[in-house]
Amino acid sequence: MQTIENYDFSGKKALIRVDFNVPLDENFVITDDTRMTAALPTIKKVIENGGAAIIMSHLGRPKKGPEDKFSMRHLVPHLSEILGGIKVKIAPDCIGDATKKMAAALKPGEILVLENLRFHPEEEGGDVEFAKQIAELGDCWINDAFGIAHRAHASTAVIAQFFPKDKLFGYLVDSEVKSLDKVLKAPRRPFTAIMGGSKVSSKITIIENLLNSVDNLIIGGGMTYTFMKAQGGKIGGSLCEDDFMPMALDILKKAEQKGVKIVLAVDVIEADAFAETANTRVVPSNKIDDGWSGLDIGPKTIEMFRKVISESKTILWNGPVGVFEIEKFATGTKAIGDAIVEATSKGAFSLVGGGDSVAAVNKFGIADKVSYISTAGGAMLEYLEGRVLPGIAAVLE
Repeated sequence: MQTIENYDFSGKKALIRVDFNVPLDENFVITDDTRMTAALPTIKKVIENGGAAIIMSHLGRPKKGPEDKFSMRHLVPHLSEILGGIKVKIAPDCIGDATKKMAAALKPGEILVLENLRFHPEEEGGDVEFAKQIAELGDCWINDAFGIAHRAHASTAVIAQFFPKDKLFGYLVDSEVKSLDKVLKAPRRPFTAIMGGSKVSSKITIIENLLNSVDNLIIGGGMTYTFMKAQGGKIGGSLCEDDFMPMALDILKKAEQKGVKIVLAVDVIEADAFAETANTRVVPSNKIDDGWSGLDIGPKTIEMFRKVISESKTILWNGPVGVFEIEKFATGTKAIGDAIVEATSKGAFSLVGGGDSVAAVNKFGIADKVSYISTAGGAMLEYLEGRVLPGIAAVLE
């Protein structure tokens, strides 16, 4: 298979689908450029190997065609800056004669950014004719947008058919897929998954899929209380999805049948308010007082979780185990992070994914101490569910 490493870009125009859907403030200043810096290795590879780069992305959720606040032109100065001052051109649209002329005139080493793909409803509609018009601008197509690889949009999947021999993954997508496969397809054992967050409903399919491959499943966060109540525990005012209690019991049963150890909190920090000023107490996780809510894991649980993590060789972390945004309830999530860092330093492979977990590792300053951080959100979750992602399949087919 052709890879970005062995492909010859000299004299070619590479269409690179990136995910530059970055947050902007009211003055159009980028407040977090992580997604842009993540695409730099792929862009640099193309231009350093004698090719020209045509960069395409969506930005925001434009509803009725072009809107200036969602224009890619707001990103061009910063892109030029992080590329070391290389001049970056901006096209008036992502299709059409004027854009075609600009693309045709591109010389090796030059960069052209296409206007927001979602200014055309055909992008999200996966329109073949629209994909064909974009494809006419370049000689090869690189998918480096893992964050939207679960969408069968024109530029993320449909376009692949016009490059049967010239389609490849960028460095970012390649590393995401390899890291996820390391966890899902060939984990070193014991393999522990830590699933946190508030809702069982949003994690149910992932948990069911993980039961086929993990040795230990640590369940934390708001999900804990659905499991506790399902088993007859008292959870006070804690978060609970009553409809999913039968599902929680089913998971416990399936885990037992498959020989998977499920690790649930034995004690929690209960609070009488969702605030830094709240009164708190440590109580058993199934004996939370009326009018109080479980907002973090307790000291015994921290030790229990830490022991399981320390004995693991592969670790997947998705979702915090407490309301870590409030300092008073951040202890548990920080302890999980520290335990993962320690296990990683001893040779375990650790993958952290999902918005809240990524925010947590950044908050606690340990992002560079875990093996891999997936910033892909929905795409990562669907991959963990065992689904085929259109943007990945399109390159592999």
